[in-house]
Amino acid sequence: MTEYKQCIITRNDLKLSPGKLAVQVAHAAVSAADRASPSDLKAWKCEGQKKIVLKVPTLQDLFIIRETARREGLPNALISDAGLTEIEPGTITVLGIGPAKDTQIDKITGHLKML
Repeated sequence: MTEYKQCIITRNDLKLSPGKLAVQVAHAAVSAADRASPSDLKAWKCEGQKKIVLKVPTLQDLFIIRETARREGLPNALISDAGLTEIEPGTITVLGIGPAKDTQIDKITGHLKML
């Protein structure tokens, strides 16, 4: 059986508060899901909407992962903050990838550590 998941990749260098990070992860989850194919979105929802939150050291690492996801044709969403609370406006905080088949996402994110 094919399994689906979504990965949210965070920047470890920002040191966001837990609440701020939770909101950024939620933005990425919704935005990336909006870009998924209807069939992948439906399959992911039927399987329980599996999500994994991972981390990268820097913004440059986030851009590399995003470009790889883009080349592989995976839905993705890069989130930038409005800057109303903790960080400067336009700061890129997280990247959402998927939902998509876990084997496709693992090729891109399998080496990353969980948050």
